[in-house]
Amino acid sequence: MSEKFIPLTDHRQFSKKLQIPQQLLAATGKLADSFGRPLHDLRISVTDRCNFRCVYCMPKEVFDKDYQFLPHSNLLSFEEITQLARIFVAHGVHKIRLTGGEPLLRKNIEKLIAMLSGIRTPDGRDLDLTLTTNGSLLARKAQSLKDAGLNRVTVSLDALDEHTFQHMNDVDFPVSDVLDGIQAAHQAGLGPIKINMVVKAGLNDHEIVPMARYFKDTPHILRFIEYMDVGASNGWKLDEVIPSSEIVQRIQAVGMPLIAVDPNYTGETAARWRYQDGAGEIGLISSVTQAFCQDCSRARLSTEGKLYTCLFATQGHDLRALLRDQTLPDHELAISNVVAQIWNNRNDRYSQLRSENTELPEQSRKKVEMSYIGG
Repeated sequence: MSEKFIPLTDHRQFSKKLQIPQQLLAATGKLADSFGRPLHDLRISVTDRCNFRCVYCMPKEVFDKDYQFLPHSNLLSFEEITQLARIFVAHGVHKIRLTGGEPLLRKNIEKLIAMLSGIRTPDGRDLDLTLTTNGSLLARKAQSLKDAGLNRVTVSLDALDEHTFQHMNDVDFPVSDVLDGIQAAHQAGLGPIKINMVVKAGLNDHEIVPMARYFKDTPHILRFIEYMDVGASNGWKLDEVIPSSEIVQRIQAVGMPLIAVDPNYTGETAARWRYQDGAGEIGLISSVTQAFCQDCSRARLSTEGKLYTCLFATQGHDLRALLRDQTLPDHELAISNVVAQIWNNRNDRYSQLRSENTELPEQSRKKVEMSYIGG
């Protein structure tokens, strides 16, 4: 049997050298990139570690026992994360999502949530503070997360069938424990809970209908995600993508008719569909077949403080170096202006370009791993 070779570039070692603008200006809360897209959503990866080895994100053949994760000293401290969060909120961010890796593996994550929940937008509103998790530790932590100030959780769950789920997480973790975590989060008030299912042809697409049936008539929102070409470690192929349109067809074919509904806000990643009988809704994240780059208002902060302006980015901007350089005059204002400059220059639209030309071999080899900057 021939070994599977996956080209992988360690993006943790690369970043653009940042220049401080000569004229420092106060944040206005109205940043726009080169396509006029605002900055509203910040996703913060708090750890590069995960206790799952999902085949589409952290496959064992890459992230094995010899893989070198970041040392703790390289990670942003809670104080540094909070300082950056304040800067981004001043620029217009009103939603912060904590990701990983698996964010609940970060020790004392509740302390960070409490610190972030104290931040207010320029007009005095609370942040929409959310967290994405694989659910493995959710049952024991749900109440403490809520008590710390977390608003909502999104849980990754790719199958209900035990064999399929364990094959996908590749560590034999039982699906029942994730379902227990979802129930605990619901009881704690961390809702509406969103359930994310990454659909990969030939692996778990037979679970589309069972998942839809299970979460129908519940307050939870099941979201189907097209298998994406994030990073290089998952060996992505276009023929492993199940288009969102086919997912809708499969659900409707078994007597669960759906009606398309308007998005909750501009830039929402998931297209919303409601069951015709009023028994809940699903979401469809179609970044392969229906690119939503034109409305993307999300920035991503890696575990060690690199700013990425696209999930499919090839290089980040090292904000940690600025955070730890105490020789900078007007330290926080300088960082604020660097962030503004980066976003003003942003021109990312990878998914849109890929939709026009599905063969982007050079880019697909260089993109940063999802496990490093979060989904």
